Amino acid sequence: MSQAPNGRVHTIFHDTRDLTPFREGYVRTPVRGLTDGVNDVLSGVLSGRDHARLSVTGNVPRLKMLSSKTAKAMHEAVFTSTEPDRLLAFGRMNPGWAGLCHVMAGLLAYKHGGFLRASELLQRGLTTRIDDDASQFSAMYLGQVVTKVEVAERIEVPVLFSEESVFLALSHCLREMGMTEAALEAVVTLPPSLPSALARCTAAHSLERHRDVVLWTEGLLNTDDLSAALLLIRARSQRARGDFESAQVALKEVLRRRKTNLALKNDALTDRALLALDQGRRTLTPRSKRPVPPAELETLEVIRKDAEMRRLWENDFRQLGGE
Repeated sequence: MSQAPNGRVHTIFHDTRDLTPFREGYVRTPVRGLTDGVNDVLSGVLSGRDHARLSVTGNVPRLKMLSSKTAKAMHEAVFTSTEPDRLLAFGRMNPGWAGLCHVMAGLLAYKHGGFLRASELLQRGLTTRIDDDASQFSAMYLGQVVTKVEVAERIEVPVLFSEESVFLALSHCLREMGMTEAALEAVVTLPPSLPSALARCTAAHSLERHRDVVLWTEGLLNTDDLSAALLLIRARSQRARGDFESAQVALKEVLRRRKTNLALKNDALTDRALLALDQGRRTLTPRSKRPVPPAELETLEVIRKDAEMRRLWENDFRQLGGE
């Protein structure tokens, strides 16, 4: 949980902002990934934009008529570059813009799947101070840049250019590189939201910090696919802690909403089967519980075995003595 400025406690998934940088998230499957790739190419061809460039919502924002030469060059580098090198070259020529150039180059590398280079560029950009002109350019033109970020396994969320888009992309890069502790640290300070909660709990679950995952997701309900995915992580942490009943409740909540993504429902059914196996049961129905043998019957069985062993031993002894 996180502490709000007014003293109230909010869970990490409850976003109180009226406007957020997040678009509707979705579950990536092999078929959907293929169709999304084809759609990106087709939309790029129809709009006259290369799909390898940074994505934008709607049309590319038009440059103001009285913009400086530096702003014009930066605008062209951001919205026409297909490789980070052009932005990096611009940053070397304009030190006051270098931090912003490194961040945009990092997001471009992230889009192409270069996690190592993207993490290096994003971290360098976040630690480099920019001047006022670069800050004004960011506020004026970069609000429509959108980055598809994987916040959990198979869960992607389009995020408009913001603090969240940069840190969530950085966190994913660090997870892919095996730096899970750093990935968790990258999202701990983000404002509460379902996407940041997913990224945070994914990293914590990998670190086996199951108690934290359970505390952070307390009171969560299945309102959309993002919350359903977060409930799955909660159920797995509860199962790892041995709290099978609470894990079953979380999985039941995933299956409650009829429009929950089919892949998430299938994951919930698989986890229910694993819960049953952990408890030595075929199903999770009350009738499937195995009866526990009374202590008296167990003791009687031990006595019977001891008596039988003694009888066999006496027979062998008599045979050896010639009786």
